[in-house]
Amino acid sequence: MSILGGMSKRALKKYISEVPKKELEEQLLDLYTRFPSVKKYYDFIFNPREEAMVLEAKARIKNEYFPVKRKRPRARRSIAQRYIKQFRKLEMDAHWLADLMLYNLEIAQDFETNRRVPEAFYQSMFNSFKEVLQYVSLHQLLPQFRSRIGEVYKRVGEGQWPNEGAFTREMEVLDGM
Repeated sequence: MSILGGMSKRALKKYISEVPKKELEEQLLDLYTRFPSVKKYYDFIFNPREEAMVLEAKARIKNEYFPVKRKRPRARRSIAQRYIKQFRKLEMDAHWLADLMLYNLEIAQDFETNRRVPEAFYQSMFNSFKEVLQYVSLHQLLPQFRSRIGEVYKRVGEGQWPNEGAFTREMEVLDGM
């Protein structure tokens, strides 16, 4: 087994079946100590605290657009996307994740209302809108989130976003469901 080549799942299963339990326990504790992602996974599995995690993510996302300690907002979509990706990997409850996805859009719209933003901002928000629509549909959460989705769409029209037509097409697909 090479360091760069990795180990197949089959080889790992064989290894696990042959190693004494005590040694496996020690290896697992070592992984927990060495790798923050392993620690985060086990912390989540044994104590999910989903609401607290979403609240922390919301605070960080808001700080991107409305900073507390600095003057200029960064308005990076990547911060929200990082949380969304991380929470998907952890298999967070779909309701909490959909709530965060919509919050990202809502706070970005609050930011856009009083500022000039680059064209890329609108495309980025459209991508986020499409992503939340797909996610909510896939997880059958439309009844719980339809009004918030409608409000996001309404604000796109009120703000006369340059890509309003793309949002309208997505809403038409949603309304057809």
